[in-house]
Amino acid sequence: MDDDMEGGNLGPYQDRPRTFPSMKSKAYTPWIFRVLTRINVRVLLVLLLVCFGAIFYIGASTSPIIVFVFSVCIISFFVSIYLTKWVLAKDEGPPEMSEISDAIRDGAEGFFRTQYGTISKMALLLGLVIFAIYLFRNTTPQQESSGLGRATSAYITVAAFLFGALCSGVAGYVGMWVSVRANVRVSSAARRSAREALQIAVRAGGFSALVVVGMAVMGVAILYAILYVWLGVDSPGAMKSTDLPLLLVGYGFGASFVALFAQLGGGIFTKAADVGADLVGKVEQGIPEDDPRNPAVIADLVGDNVGDCAARGADLFESIAAEIISAMILGGTMAKHCKIEDPSGFILFPLVVHSFDLVVSSVGIFSIRNKRESGVIGTVEDPMKTLEKGYSVTILLAVLTFGLSTRWLLYTEQAPSAWLNFALCGLVGIVTAYAFVWISKYYTDYKYEPVRTLALASSTGHGTNIIAGVSLGLESTALPVLVISLAIVSAFWLGRTSGLIDEAGNPTGGLFGTAVATMGMLSTAAYVLTMDMFGPIADNAGGIVEMSQQPESVREITDVLDAVGNTTKATTKGFAIGSAALASFLLFSAYMDEVAAFAQEPFKQVDIAIPEVFVGGLLGSMLIFLFSAWACSAVGRTAQEVVNEVRRQFIERPGIMDYKEKPDYGRCVSIVASASLREMIKPGALAIISPAVVGFLFRILGYYTGHPLLGAKVVASMLMFATVSGILMALFLNTAGGAWDNAKKYIETGALGGKGSDTHKAAVTGDTVGDPFKDTAGPSLHVLIKMLATITLVMAPIFL
Repeated sequence: MDDDMEGGNLGPYQDRPRTFPSMKSKAYTPWIFRVLTRINVRVLLVLLLVCFGAIFYIGASTSPIIVFVFSVCIISFFVSIYLTKWVLAKDEGPPEMSEISDAIRDGAEGFFRTQYGTISKMALLLGLVIFAIYLFRNTTPQQESSGLGRATSAYITVAAFLFGALCSGVAGYVGMWVSVRANVRVSSAARRSAREALQIAVRAGGFSALVVVGMAVMGVAILYAILYVWLGVDSPGAMKSTDLPLLLVGYGFGASFVALFAQLGGGIFTKAADVGADLVGKVEQGIPEDDPRNPAVIADLVGDNVGDCAARGADLFESIAAEIISAMILGGTMAKHCKIEDPSGFILFPLVVHSFDLVVSSVGIFSIRNKRESGVIGTVEDPMKTLEKGYSVTILLAVLTFGLSTRWLLYTEQAPSAWLNFALCGLVGIVTAYAFVWISKYYTDYKYEPVRTLALASSTGHGTNIIAGVSLGLESTALPVLVISLAIVSAFWLGRTSGLIDEAGNPTGGLFGTAVATMGMLSTAAYVLTMDMFGPIADNAGGIVEMSQQPESVREITDVLDAVGNTTKATTKGFAIGSAALASFLLFSAYMDEVAAFAQEPFKQVDIAIPEVFVGGLLGSMLIFLFSAWACSAVGRTAQEVVNEVRRQFIERPGIMDYKEKPDYGRCVSIVASASLREMIKPGALAIISPAVVGFLFRILGYYTGHPLLGAKVVASMLMFATVSGILMALFLNTAGGAWDNAKKYIETGALGGKGSDTHKAAVTGDTVGDPFKDTAGPSLHVLIKMLATITLVMAPIFL
């Protein structure tokens, strides 16, 4: 090889020897896993049995429903272990594939370790702040009557916050751990069969999804059961079970905190590397995507794992945790107002719904099988249709299990038909989820008119591509908003007419009906996350195939999977935005209930005609735009550093283009890692500090003007406007970015001139503009929306 380099006799691209510079370093394993692997197997088994025994004992002391939830979650963990063993049993292909995969894995795990080390330090600092706030806050009459003092409440909230942050971090690590090991196995399988490659990618994503959802449900259930037993809930003179969910808000805030910084840091990493690699590699040098001559290619592939897998795992974990806790709060509040004799069903209903989610999603994952294919290697049915079949199976089962859950837990003698109304609310949520997936697919899949029109606009230049992409993104906000509006109103009125009334005879089921619709929307969350994880795994597999110089037929298979992966990522982002909208509405209602409990007076509406309250709304909308601007500019600044570095290497090492010199991949990874960690701090701090500062300042103003609830009202308005603005902005950013990406993919199939044409170059520009939209600012926004809601719940005392 060295002689060939010296003589310049490497030959054509497809004929050169398949070599890759060894970047493998010592594999990183978290200390907890290192400790566990050193323990004797029998001792470890005994410890596991003791842990399971303690968990089930606490669950049995709480409610049979908790025992059911624990059982399903533990079974799902065993199913995920089976999926892991099945995926890891597949071969890694030739050595050149393994070497590339090792480099990607080492880069991803190194960044993850550094990033989460930074996040953990910030979480500890914020935990101290929360502890101080709760030590000096007011307590509710219910807490005072049950003897729950300020110190105990502070310890519980901080412990819940740190526990939620830890679980969210583990969820992120699980998402990345499987992706960096599955990518090479998908690449290897693509040499044999498109269907086998699809199945491996889906099952790898399924492992991550089951663990993330199972951890979210198990974490909330364990925390609820421990507090129930420790505080002696429902015993004479103790706290009532209807008030217990308010103590869980710290868990949701911890999950949101980690998810936001994981999404910001990972999004900046992946898109800065992608933009830098595309601008210099594709546009300036005219080399293919994922070409080994591009110094930024490894950083780009690492970014797929830390941005699309680790961050998305933490994101969905946070979504489910926030939705469960807000629904438990609303269920407990409604049960208390309606004087329901046994409120446990209404409080624990969200846990059961997501337990069934694990079951039905597992069936959907296993429904995708590796059938024998006839003809040439690439002959296979459309992968998107295969994934949609699995989703249809999951939805059908979800409808059945949701109806069963409502009849089991929400039946009450006070309103015998209420469970049926709530089952219909769940059906509204499930239909809403399906509608969101379909709408997102319509606007981002190149089989449909919007993306093809965008691709056609590229034929007249870069400017018309940008104009068409922006207009497409703006238009794409209409249908989702109509669907969300219809879902909220329908679910509210179904709940309101359920027959449940309070002591004064007023119907009270409206908000809980909306909560049930949100649960319905997320009742297939594990399968949706599976489709989401499929995308970056397929993308990485395509990069490994390209860098290891596999035959064109193999690359064609991974290209098809990659294009489908782009669509699934876009559809799941749309799903996430829809669920964020409904969950934020629930959290907003829970916030108003909490303020009323602390203030000991009704707090049911916010009047935006009051100048200060209107200003709070303006500040909330401004926060969304400023946050988005900072996130996009962070990608731009980091990408500039990557562009300069790649250009420098091409200038100083001219032999790179002729395969005579090796690029310095590690330098680009280092630049992007350090820059992304630095850049994620400012927008993240803005999101955390803003509601606390605004609420506290207007609380002081209200004190001097005789309006004691002014701080709480201004924060409520800020939260309301931020939610509305954030939903629209996230829809625009995600859809426009996904459409630009798939317009480029459509042209790369050979349409409108194909790769290397002027049309393709214009499409690459659009894709570059859309990268920070769809993978940094957009996904971070729907996390921000929910985090604003959870932080106001946690910090409500300082607004009063």
